[in-house]
Amino acid sequence: MKLECSRSLLAAAFQTVSGVVPTRTPNEILKNVKLTVADGTATLVGTDQEVGVRYEIPEVVTSSMGEVLLPTQRVSAILREVQDDMLTFEVTEDALWIRAGQSEFRLSIEDPGEFPDVPTFTDEDFFVVTGGNFKKGIQRTLFATDVESTRYALGGVLLELAGETMTMAATDSRRLAVCSSSCSTQGNIEQDETRQVVPSKAMSLIERSIHDSEAEIRVAVHANDVLVSSGNTTIYARLVEGRFPRYQDVVPNEFDITIELVVAPFLAAVRQAMIVTNEESRGVDFAFGNGTLTLNSSANDVGTSKIQLPISYEGDELVITFDPRFVAEFLRVLDGADSVTLNLIDANSAAVFKADESYTYVVMPLSREER
Repeated sequence: MKLECSRSLLAAAFQTVSGVVPTRTPNEILKNVKLTVADGTATLVGTDQEVGVRYEIPEVVTSSMGEVLLPTQRVSAILREVQDDMLTFEVTEDALWIRAGQSEFRLSIEDPGEFPDVPTFTDEDFFVVTGGNFKKGIQRTLFATDVESTRYALGGVLLELAGETMTMAATDSRRLAVCSSSCSTQGNIEQDETRQVVPSKAMSLIERSIHDSEAEIRVAVHANDVLVSSGNTTIYARLVEGRFPRYQDVVPNEFDITIELVVAPFLAAVRQAMIVTNEESRGVDFAFGNGTLTLNSSANDVGTSKIQLPISYEGDELVITFDPRFVAEFLRVLDGADSVTLNLIDANSAAVFKADESYTYVVMPLSREER
């Protein structure tokens, strides 16, 4: 097998696929990326057997067919260090040869037949979401997952697909992010709501694979897995076992205080307040009153801080304590010029941030013992 390919093109594809390759695994063959050449197209495949990625590269020069396993770390280093833009791959009986200009590399190879396959997207019944909506939904929810939780469902993002609405939700039991957008269907999709939890790792890969906000992303959900097709990339993931909490029950419907805040200055104030916190004293007091938001923080052996921000609120003073990281992570995924609405009940009840009608973020205040 022999082919020529642009280094920059291959490097972009390889970076996407290698994101799923495990660094530690008892199955050593999974540390490779499989390269298959057929019908003038090269396909890269990587998997950890829970999540898999296929990436098709049509712009290759070849008159042969075949497959080879590429050692991920070595090939990544070659793609990063060589300067010439055209690469030549040649597979002999016992080695892989990679040539670029005056550089030549001979790498040992393993049997590609032992590498597990990743399915292609062949479904005729699927949901369709624009790249911009899918990417935004992932960015607005993924940070709220809890990948270390023993409750496996909290380590993924809930994906709800029903008719013309796609909803993503994530929680670590201390905060909840919910984002909705429009979608459509292709083929014969059952009218019942599809409600499955997709692993965080797969969602991160999907988000990175979307480069065109107008592109159509195809989503096929099965009983035990999900397939997502985005441009030249197909991502497969086994669904997370376990029941995701009924997030609708967590969001309060009535509030005593509503405050409008602009993202950029609010985030700047929160980041400043985070400076004087540590693991033992991570709480920041958010005091609202007299047209001012005052953020007070203190930590033993560190010091204290007092940050003030003018706001449009003249009601009774309310002090509520948050983990500032939870507030900052929500604000970071928004545009700095956007406004958010903060809805409060009292110092001990959940606070609800709304960026718009499609995005809701719920944060529990810290108890006295957690401050």
